[in-house]
Amino acid sequence: MEKAARTAPAVIVAIDGPSGTGKSSTSKAVASQLGLSYLDTGAQYRAITWWMVNNGIDLTDPSAIAAVAGKPEIISGTDPSGPTITVDGTDVAGPIRTQEVTSKVSAVSAVPEVRARITELQRSLAGSAEYGIVVEGRDIGTTVLPDADLKIFLTASPEARAARRSGELKGADVHQTREALLKRDAADSSRKTSPLAKADDAIEVDTSDLTLQQVIECVVTLVEEKRAAK
Repeated sequence: MEKAARTAPAVIVAIDGPSGTGKSSTSKAVASQLGLSYLDTGAQYRAITWWMVNNGIDLTDPSAIAAVAGKPEIISGTDPSGPTITVDGTDVAGPIRTQEVTSKVSAVSAVPEVRARITELQRSLAGSAEYGIVVEGRDIGTTVLPDADLKIFLTASPEARAARRSGELKGADVHQTREALLKRDAADSSRKTSPLAKADDAIEVDTSDLTLQQVIECVVTLVEEKRAAK
């Protein structure tokens, strides 16, 4: 499989969708199976949010956020079996998943200067992926990589997403989780800069009633078809 992937044409795959649709698990597994690089763009927005929280930036003031958007050095490792992320040399893979960062990431990522900075990083990583890459996020197919070879938009019912997410956040209340997801969706879909949206040429996959393995198989098939057609 790995060897075959190395001789296949490089392919850029954009996977978008709201939280709790199985985006990260699917993207990592597909990249791993097909010998592609992997990028979790949400982790980059979490990383810059973590840096701002740590540096006492006023996150209610977009101009304060914009003024320092270029300061932190964010480096993403793109190996799907062990993706890494550092900020100014510090491993932040754990700290960026805290509730404090989660609750503030929408406000930070809505600032145009932040999106411009992170989008530039994402395009650079995608452009340098020798064998191709799976990039997951919320605006990859529409804004970051509008010319991606394949665009997939994962969806699921709010109930299915809340059940998954509360399962990940051991012991979380499903109802509260659902409300938090819907609030995040509303913030991400209504922001002026690069809102969460399905690209016109994206293939929509509803994961509500599918197992993770079924979703992975579906996406792998789509990528293989795209590679065969190149």
